[in-house]
Amino acid sequence: MTHRRPHDWRVPPVILVPALVGLGLLLLPMAGLLWRAPWARFPDLLISESVVTALRLSVMTATAATALSLLGGVPLAWILARSRLPGLTVVRGLVTVPLVLPPVIGGVALLMAFGRRGVVGSWLDQLFGVSIPFTTVAVVLAQTFVAMPFLVVAVEGALRTADHRYDDIAATLGASPWLIFRRVTLPAVAPGILAGAVLCWARALGEFGATITFAGSFPGTTRTLPLEAYVAIGAGDIDTAVVLSVLMIGISVTILIALRGRWMRAT
Repeated sequence: MTHRRPHDWRVPPVILVPALVGLGLLLLPMAGLLWRAPWARFPDLLISESVVTALRLSVMTATAATALSLLGGVPLAWILARSRLPGLTVVRGLVTVPLVLPPVIGGVALLMAFGRRGVVGSWLDQLFGVSIPFTTVAVVLAQTFVAMPFLVVAVEGALRTADHRYDDIAATLGASPWLIFRRVTLPAVAPGILAGAVLCWARALGEFGATITFAGSFPGTTRTLPLEAYVAIGAGDIDTAVVLSVLMIGISVTILIALRGRWMRAT
């Protein structure tokens, strides 16, 4: 058991003061929401038809985006962590670009790729008559674009810290690479995959910029919780906007507190 020495608890004022200022800048906006929240009307607003519809759509699309991210992100993370292919440094940088890219720019990029005149979208439209923008599928693609990097980073970190000896032992016993990946590697990094998947889901649930640019805001089709809050503000319905904001913050804080230890170890 690790014992803290008395001086471990002392923080120099030159560090403590700016740290408290920084903490205040992060917490005061959330405290303002809680103070302004219409608690007496909170249940009624939360079960209103528009909010329930937006919540149902958000959960559905965020779950689909997380499934799509798992399907492509876990193998990608394995390649980044375990393979020796050339150019992986560049690939890793490109994978993490959505983490720092303005979401609206991500939406424009998605339009250029999947719009009717996009690289892939024009082909889909001409051959199959399929148009992706401003549909629920567009919401899922936008959420996947911005959320998958969280999963890839978490899983890659878990793979890098996992013990490779078990994979080597399985290989010497004649196991195929696919069998090793499925029966040895995946169970070993399952906590990292779970942490990455939950973070991915939370990020997808809160996606706004790329969604409104690429999918628009149509009730029941593309209007997720963040878009519903935006529409409520535009309509002057501040109470509904605050309720939705408190709901989103509550979900995010719960997830991040529950997974912070695993996230920090994975990265």
